[in-house]
Amino acid sequence: MSKNWKIILIFYILILSITEGKTQVQRHRTTTLMGCRFDFTIIAEDSLQAEKYIDQAIDEVVRIDNLISDWKSESQISKVNQNAGIRPVKVDREVLELTRRAIYVSEITHGAFDISFAAIDKIWKFDGSMKHVPSPNQIKKSIKKIGYKNIILDTINSTIFLKLPGMKIGFGSIGKGYAADKAKEVLAYKKVKAGIINASGDISVWGSRLNRENWKIGIVNPFIPSDIIGAFSLKEECVTTSGSYEKFVELEGKRYSHIIDPRTGYPVKGILSVSVVGPKTEMANGFSTSIMVLGTQKGIELINHFPDYGCLIITDEGELIKSKNFNTKIELYDSEIKPTSKS
Repeated sequence: MSKNWKIILIFYILILSITEGKTQVQRHRTTTLMGCRFDFTIIAEDSLQAEKYIDQAIDEVVRIDNLISDWKSESQISKVNQNAGIRPVKVDREVLELTRRAIYVSEITHGAFDISFAAIDKIWKFDGSMKHVPSPNQIKKSIKKIGYKNIILDTINSTIFLKLPGMKIGFGSIGKGYAADKAKEVLAYKKVKAGIINASGDISVWGSRLNRENWKIGIVNPFIPSDIIGAFSLKEECVTTSGSYEKFVELEGKRYSHIIDPRTGYPVKGILSVSVVGPKTEMANGFSTSIMVLGTQKGIELINHFPDYGCLIITDEGELIKSKNFNTKIELYDSEIKPTSKS
């Protein structure tokens, strides 16, 4: 190649790089969806197009919420709950399949995860109003309408039937994760090459930041929730975190988590935080919730059966425990996490 052609080629590559740099913009928007905070950050060709993409992602989350919200009386899931013990209700195939996957997680966790948890009588209060620990009889009664085995799916007619009157299902545990996954699908279809969707801690990322580095997701110190103790480095993954460190009550010298074991009605203990990394936010959320309930040993045993997913557990003693398949790069700012008091 002649010297002139080399100069032209170098000039062309330089111009192309500059053009690519100029046409890549990052836009962020925060809004309230599904009753919680959603953050959308995407990288696109220009600002106007980026805003349109975020609008489309928000529309997808709203669409899903209108299908599965148990707070909206006209949603398909509300119709299912209203007809508990009465008749099956026809739902969209999408809703049926989401319910089927939730039942699958219930099965593999032996009920540590259960979407019929929505039927619990809320005898545990975490707003400062509760002064005494509920009695064993109250706790036993509170869970009597919980039981995923009483959810009957008809895949031929696309119906859901709840066998017990008063039974309810809800997607508070995996619904946000599913919405994040679907919003990401919409943006990927639109050829958005990079972004991050944060559905109140259920996070889906793809591509790279403007500086071509991986996305960084902070790790909260469960003993001092205002502190960040480190960061996950993610590129084409999802991460969800379940924790008992922000919502709890202290009664009679003991601390009780807001995360309740649906099998017993009692708050979980032993683990303060579980972060799960994997390809789908929905499934990662199911795992993180389940591991909080199952405890460290059984939780690790569960997730080790799924090689695409890994978890990081922080115990109430400040111990960090990784599952066998946890290969995510972590940058820790502190060498150890110390409990501020006995949890």
